[in-house]
Amino acid sequence: MLYGYGRVSRSRQETALQDDAFAAAGVTEVVREKWSSVGARPGLHRLISQLKPGDCLVVWKLDRMGRSLLDLLGLLQQITAAGSDFASLTEAIDTRTPVGRLVFSILGAVAEFERSIIRERSIAGQVAAINRGVKIGRPKSLTDEQEKIVLDMWREGHSMKSLSRHFGVHMTAIRRVVYRVTNPDHPWLQPKRPVIGKYLE
Repeated sequence: MLYGYGRVSRSRQETALQDDAFAAAGVTEVVREKWSSVGARPGLHRLISQLKPGDCLVVWKLDRMGRSLLDLLGLLQQITAAGSDFASLTEAIDTRTPVGRLVFSILGAVAEFERSIIRERSIAGQVAAINRGVKIGRPKSLTDEQEKIVLDMWREGHSMKSLSRHFGVHMTAIRRVVYRVTNPDHPWLQPKRPVIGKYLE
């Protein structure tokens, strides 16, 4: 079945132009929304969740559905995971055709490239901050002095649960203090950003 999704960004705008294109393409059931591209778009997500194998979601233009290339690819992956197809009337993209599937794969490659650029920029920003002396990550729950006290009390027989209540911190913070001495190879104590390491050498 062909499902159309029409969206305009302002309440005073109408979807008539999109509706005409849907009618010409043979789409009879259309979900319409009036949200900006950064809005929640509940109608779109509800429509995608109801798609079944053999269905096809049709939009007038790609920007009517996705707020960015990464967002668009995420939605397209949900559609294909349901065994359904996707078509954009303006861009002439239709995953029911070989050319449409080729375009879809190209979009996926471009999105992956965009993700890698964002990732590299994020790493570069973190490395620059570390080199300036900025500590990355959440601040420690306990001071160095408190950690020494925690370790002494634990050795005296206090349970981790009681120490957690006493210092007003999550028991994970207590476990980390104890594991540094009793189990230094524990996964919790391993570096959380192995990717950054090679940039700091």
